Amino acid sequence: MPVFLIVFLTLYSALHAYAFAHAKAALHFGPKTGWFIAGLMLILILTPMLVHILENAQLEFAARSFAQIGYLWMGFIFLFFWASLAFDLLRLLGFVSGWTLQRHASLFTIPRNISFFVSAISVLAICVHGYFSALNFRIERRVFETAKLPADIERLKIVQVSDIHLGLIIRSKRLDKILDIVRSENPDLLVSTGDLVDGQINHLLGLAERLQQIRPKYGKYAITGNHEYYAGIEHSLDFTRRAGFVILQDASVKDQVINIVGVSDPAGRQFGIKEGLSEKALLDSVNKGRFTLFLKHRPVVEPGSLGLFDLQLSGHTHHGQIYPFTWFTTMVFPMNAGTFHLGKNSLLHVNRGTGTWGPPIRFLVPPEVTVIELVRSRDKGAHD
Repeated sequence: MPVFLIVFLTLYSALHAYAFAHAKAALHFGPKTGWFIAGLMLILILTPMLVHILENAQLEFAARSFAQIGYLWMGFIFLFFWASLAFDLLRLLGFVSGWTLQRHASLFTIPRNISFFVSAISVLAICVHGYFSALNFRIERRVFETAKLPADIERLKIVQVSDIHLGLIIRSKRLDKILDIVRSENPDLLVSTGDLVDGQINHLLGLAERLQQIRPKYGKYAITGNHEYYAGIEHSLDFTRRAGFVILQDASVKDQVINIVGVSDPAGRQFGIKEGLSEKALLDSVNKGRFTLFLKHRPVVEPGSLGLFDLQLSGHTHHGQIYPFTWFTTMVFPMNAGTFHLGKNSLLHVNRGTGTWGPPIRFLVPPEVTVIELVRSRDKGAHD
């Protein structure tokens, strides 16, 4: 974590320095105003750490207030960087064109004050849109054919939620919208593929009880994501159990209509938590003649596990959450969102994230609730 914190602060500070330079070039403010803006930016840079301190001090109202301001600003400054960079690249193109053609490329010479205000106003509009977009959940429907359902079941509906991040920002309003969708789908099985909670979770009053009211025919299952460990694993597991989920920590369920296998997120290693059986051993232990649903937070596929599961459900990436951050998450996790055919009759579906982490906004990456229907097929192992 200290290494991550150093990298985060370095990059986040660089974004602010870039924005400060653009503001200075556009507005030509004096030293006093400059120092004031720099001081305000320093507070905003340190806000995520301040929020954590306020949480630990049980100052929930202050923590929630600073979280809303600090994380909305984080989204703004990230988008402002890309908007300003686009104008800087245009200026560079104009300079190179002018030098090459030996003439002034006026088309690319945009005054800095105009580019600054266009960037700022556009990004502000995107943030407002993104805030409401994060509440506009999109249902992604998938139908997979399989011959591995019990003889008396022709169709099985599974709803997947992932990365809800219940905490200071994601509270009852957003959770209720998610649960309304789940109720309307009337699933046979509900699964949460990690990061159900976020940050300190001692005061999530009433949220577990809301989740507990959802009672699918064949139950609810959850696995840990990295944020369950960051929030405090014991608190996280207690909340998840009170919400009515069976937690699969390197464990399998063999007495259901399908096999369900779940593995813990590797973030547990940072906290000295020992892993159980390997995923290959877990997958090897279940009935091969029955459909195997594999729950794994990160969309990483172990070659040795191919063919041992029928469908892996993952999350973690948020598909970037705020475009163009999608580029970076795709570099780290090439299978970033959507459904992938892996070979050996194994499939992977990566949920874009049902909630948000950090900035409570989404831009060009809508939140997702996944609805999967397993339909009986006469051909053994067939997938659609």
